[in-house]
Amino acid sequence: MLSFDIRTLETKAAQVDGSVGPDDPIWEKGDTRPTEPIHVKGRLSSASEGRFYFSGRLEGSLTLPCRLCLEEVEVDVDEEAHFLLAGIGAEEADDPEVFLYDPNARMIDLRPAIRETWLLAVPMYVQCSEDCKGLCPTCGTNLNESTCNCSISKSDPRWDALRKHQSKTH
Repeated sequence: MLSFDIRTLETKAAQVDGSVGPDDPIWEKGDTRPTEPIHVKGRLSSASEGRFYFSGRLEGSLTLPCRLCLEEVEVDVDEEAHFLLAGIGAEEADDPEVFLYDPNARMIDLRPAIRETWLLAVPMYVQCSEDCKGLCPTCGTNLNESTCNCSISKSDPRWDALRKHQSKTH
């Protein structure tokens, strides 16, 4: 469960133990979604009037392409999460570290904050192994699986004019 009654939270902290699935409507087009539900565990408590503090963990996994050979890589994410929630119009409303909620609502939904915390926690790039050879830039062969007969030029001919100019000045 990731929605909590504001009135209850003002008097007593709540234990958070829930999940956000890859098909949850909170995700937007282009988001790096988990492959299975993200497990969220922690504590949500009152920080002061109209402000609440979450402290806990997010655990999940996702599949990303290797940055060199494009093979899929399973990535585990296990991240501490700490954030403040404040009502819209509060002093902290301009702080990007604070998540806002409708102060007239009866419930606080943690899913928007979980989504953003997840997106910041997932790596932008992964590599399948330290010694990944990548793809041939000419024919696209995965060089981890086989070799190709392409001759890979060590220098780009577009730089020849600069090399000629540089050799004349030295």
